[in-house]
Amino acid sequence: MSNLRVTHKSIGIKALQNLQTNLTSLGNIQQRLSSGREISRPSDNPGGGAMTMQLSSQIRTVEQYARNASDGEGWLGTIDKALTSGLDVLNRAQELTLEGMSNGSASADGAREAIASEITTLRDHMLQVANTKYLDRPVFGGTTTSPRAFDPTSGAYLGDNNPVMRTVGDDVNVRVDANGPTVFGTGASDVFSILADIATDVVSNPTALNGHLQRLQDATATITTQVADVGARHNRIERMHQNSSDRVLSLSSSLSEVRDVDLPATIVQMQMQESAYQAALGATQKIIQPSLVSFLR
Repeated sequence: MSNLRVTHKSIGIKALQNLQTNLTSLGNIQQRLSSGREISRPSDNPGGGAMTMQLSSQIRTVEQYARNASDGEGWLGTIDKALTSGLDVLNRAQELTLEGMSNGSASADGAREAIASEITTLRDHMLQVANTKYLDRPVFGGTTTSPRAFDPTSGAYLGDNNPVMRTVGDDVNVRVDANGPTVFGTGASDVFSILADIATDVVSNPTALNGHLQRLQDATATITTQVADVGARHNRIERMHQNSSDRVLSLSSSLSEVRDVDLPATIVQMQMQESAYQAALGATQKIIQPSLVSFLR
């Protein structure tokens, strides 16, 4: 068995290697503390890195669901307010129609003219309701690029029948618009034509008001049904929005457990590593201190 010669150089090299190892470990701990993450790159923990990427991807997806739901709530909330306003218009129109059908003070030409004028104003307001926008898009116009769903004068439909959908969950799509013709009617049966006919006949042909009143009541019933449908969709989107928010919190908690550092434990680990490094420095100083210069002194 041959004896290996131990020199100051070999001792120094070995000591420096050990010091570098300790310093690298200390640097890694400090990096984890400063970043707050246990995993900064996949090589730190391949299994944990893969889980981190999967969780991050799921969080981004669910956050998009939440944004879609929030947008859908905006659409449906706008529609609900518009339809509620429209119902107020139609209820007032029914009152005026009944007044025009009576034989009391409304039989005077001046009173009938006043009713006709107010009905015309209500029709204009109904057209404004039908052209309600959300984020500069008509909520009753489908996916149209037109700035309006209905012609502000004739009441003709300018939109299309394509639904506006929002994906608010895994395989969950909810319609967030309302089809203009379905809500307000089509052709001679739309609310704009009904109101125009009432405004005309309340002066020139009061006997026709009875038929117009029935048409108006049918239109009111249709819009009332649409309000209920919009409310149901709004409630569904609200639930999905809450589910998405809860999922984001749960996934973020799981991601934190995998990726983030355990702060108290890491601080203790750093203190222990600093003590080990200082001890190594002291030991190295004592080991490599003797030299030829020391003997020459």
